[in-house]
Formats: sequence, C-alpha cells, structure tokens
Amino acid sequence: MRAINPWINFNGNAEEAFTFYKSVFGGEFTKVIRFKDLASDEFQIPEKEANKLMHIALPIGKHNVLIANDVPEFMGRVNESENRSKISVSAESREQADKIFNGLSAGGDVEGPIGDSPWGTYAGMFRDKYGIEWIVEFDPNYTGQV
Repeated sequence: MRAINPWINFNGNAEEAFTFYKSVFGGEFTKVIRFKDLASDEFQIPEKEANKLMHIALPIGKHNVLIANDVPEFMGRVNESENRSKISVSAESREQADKIFNGLSAGGDVEGPIGDSPWGTYAGMFRDKYGIEWIVEFDPNYTGQV
C-alpha cells in the first residue's frame, strides 16, 4: 500500500479552508480540480457548483497528504457535527485496489463502484459496514503526491 490519507468534505468552502491550512502547514497544492473541469454532456454541472472543488490536495510533510472536496448541493449538506471525512487509500495496482475495495466494502454501501475515473485513475467509493467512508484508488501515473 502506498499511503492512507485523510479526506474532508466541505459545504462549499473547501478552498477557503485549504488556503488557511496552507498558511499554517506551508507547501503548495499538488492537485486542484473544480467540478467545471469534469463537465461534459454526460456529467452536467450547474453554474452555482462549477467553481466548487471536486478535489484539492495539500502535502503535509514527506509522506502525508490532506485531501478535500466540496459536496455538491444535490447531495445535501454535510452535517458539520458528524463525521464528514473519508479515508483515501492509494493502492499499488488495480488488483490491490480491487482486493481492498471488495474486502472493506463487504456488508457496506457502495457509493461509487470501482472502475476507471474521468480523471485517469481506477477508483471507487463506499461506506463500510461501520459507517466509515472510504475511497480506494490506483493511479498508474502516481509520482508520490496525491
């Protein structure tokens, strides 16, 4: 396994929060993807959601990355008094991603089946039988940063 990184959901203020985190931890964002960057005929994005963050990553130290996204309004608001995090696992291969995904999702609820993503990785998302949210991903172009 390459890494396990914390992933936080926000109600439209992920960029503001991560700008603050960057001011504390230093460093540079390694990935910033807005919902409009993924828009297509098959995946239409409302104008009010277009500039929200689908993914932002901030390296912290040598091997840790803090990751976040804004939750689109159609998915409902994140209850900020409850768990609003995911655990992101970066696998070494598609086979390892499948094994981890299938093992941890058993008895849980799959939110996004594992498969090829629009951003070039092999990924899936689920809530395990204990209510913990996970993302399992294999990136064939992995360079050490998420």
